[in-house]
Amino acid sequence: MRSLIGQIKKTYRMAGRHERRTVLENFASLSILQAITYILPVIIIPYLFRVIGPDKFGLIAFAQSFIQYFMILTDYGFGISATREISLYQDRRARISEIFSAVITAKIVLAALSLMILGAIVYLVPRFRADWMVYLFSFGAVIGNTIFPVWLFQGTEKMKHIADLNILGGVLFALFVFMFVKSPSDYLIVPLVYSVVSIMTGLWALFIGFTKLGISFRFPGYTSMQQQMKAGWDIFISNVAINAYTTTRVFTVGLLTNNTLTGYYSIAERIAGFCQQFPLSSFSQALFPRLSKIFQKNQRRAYEFMRKIQQITVSISLICLPLIFLFAGPIVRIICGGDSPQAVLTLRILLCAVFIVGANAFRIQFLLICGKTSIYSRIHIVMAMVGLPLIFLLIYSFSYAGAAIATVIIEAGIFTITYFTVKQLRLK
Repeated sequence: MRSLIGQIKKTYRMAGRHERRTVLENFASLSILQAITYILPVIIIPYLFRVIGPDKFGLIAFAQSFIQYFMILTDYGFGISATREISLYQDRRARISEIFSAVITAKIVLAALSLMILGAIVYLVPRFRADWMVYLFSFGAVIGNTIFPVWLFQGTEKMKHIADLNILGGVLFALFVFMFVKSPSDYLIVPLVYSVVSIMTGLWALFIGFTKLGISFRFPGYTSMQQQMKAGWDIFISNVAINAYTTTRVFTVGLLTNNTLTGYYSIAERIAGFCQQFPLSSFSQALFPRLSKIFQKNQRRAYEFMRKIQQITVSISLICLPLIFLFAGPIVRIICGGDSPQAVLTLRILLCAVFIVGANAFRIQFLLICGKTSIYSRIHIVMAMVGLPLIFLLIYSFSYAGAAIATVIIEAGIFTITYFTVKQLRLK
C-alpha cells in the first residue's frame, strides 16, 4: 500500500500544475457521471428484473446490443480523431466550428443510413419482425447519441457538461421507469423512455455547444467531410473490430440460447463493465487530450507518464478485483433479487478479463496518442478475426459461460500484442 501511494505521488509530480488541475477537474466530473450512471442501474435493474421478468429483460438487452451496432456506425472514429484534433486547436474557435460542422453532418448522414438498414432487417428477418416495436423504440438512443457532441466537450476539456447532462438524463430515465413501468406488459416503455431521454440530452448538449462554447454551424463542403471521415477511418475499423468481440457477446448469447439466459448474462456483464470502467474510463478520457498535448512537446515524457499511470492502475486492480470476486454471490443476489448461479459464474470469469483490460488500458491508448492508429486498428482486427468465431464456438459448446471464457482469451491476446508493440516504439 505504501508503495502504491508513493507511485501516485511521484506520478502526480510529473505533471505541471495546470495539467494536474485540468485533468483532475475533468476526472472528477466524469467520475461523478460514471458513479451516478452505474448507481442508477443498480436501483433500476433489480426493479425491472422483478417487474418485467428475466425473459423481457433479456429481450431488451438483446435489442440494445443490436442497436449498439448502429451507434458504432454513427460514432465512426470521431470520438478519438475529432477529440484529438479539437484538443490541438482549443484557441481557434473558427477551426473548432469547422471541425464540429463536418463531424456532426457526417454523423447525421450515418444515422439516416442506420435507420434504413434497421428497417430492412426488421422487415426481412422474422426473429426481429416479431418484436419490431422494441427495436424501433430502441433506435432513438442512436439519434440521441448522434447529436450529443461528446468529442467536442472532450477536445475542449469541458467534460463537466458531459457529466451534468448525462446525470440529468439518468435521473429522468429512472423517474420515468418507476412512474410508468408497473407490469410485464409495460416492457416497451423501457426502450421508449430511454430513447426520448437520449434525444432530449443530445439537443441540450448542442444548445450548450452553441451558446457556452461559442460554436457555430455552417454546412460543410464535401472536402471537409471527407477529411474527417478519412481521419476517423482507422479508429472506426478498430471500433468495429472491438465490438465484434464485445457487443457481439450479448447478441450471440441471445441468438444461441434464450432471452432468460441472455438476461442473466447481461446482468453479469453490466457488473463487470462497471468494475472495468469506473473510474478507469473517466481518468482515461480526462487524460487523453492532455497527454496528447504533452506528447506534442516531449514524447519521452508522455511515455513515462503513461507507464507510471499504468503501473498504478494494475496495483489498484490487484487490491479491488479479488474482493469483488469473493463477494460476487451477494452482489448478484442484491441486483437480481435472488440467487443466480449463472450470473455469479459469468461475473467471476469476466473479472479476469477486467483485470487484463485495466492492465492494458493506458498502454493501448498511447498508440492513439502517438498517432499509430493503423497499428491500433490492426491489433483489434486480428483479434476480431480470432475472437468472433471463438465466441460462437464457445457459446455453442458452453452456453452463456462460453462468452465469458472467450472474453478472457481475447483480452489476453490484445494485452500480449500491445505490450510488445508499445515497448518497441521509438520515441524522441
